[in-house]
Amino acid sequence: MTVYVSIGNSDDKLTQAEWHDFCVFIENAIEHSCIQFYGRWYSLPNARFQNACWAFEVTDDEVGRLKRELGEFALVYRQDSIAWAIAETEFING
Repeated sequence: MTVYVSIGNSDDKLTQAEWHDFCVFIENAIEHSCIQFYGRWYSLPNARFQNACWAFEVTDDEVGRLKRELGEFALVYRQDSIAWAIAETEFING
């Protein structure tokens, strides 16, 4: 299953140091759970709001545990939610 996980700090609840730690913990959790890591994207340094997104492949066996772990990070970092989007892959032939 290919998944995108996205977080943000558009409400400015997190200090810069907290945002850094939140990003590090999310990425570490993903890297320890995924079978294929596709990439990470962050908002520009001068963007009004801070956002981050990771794309990866994860097995069905790891989904529940990873979602629970992400939920715990959301609580610790005072976030209402973390976005979990399952990609629907379509191959286009030429």
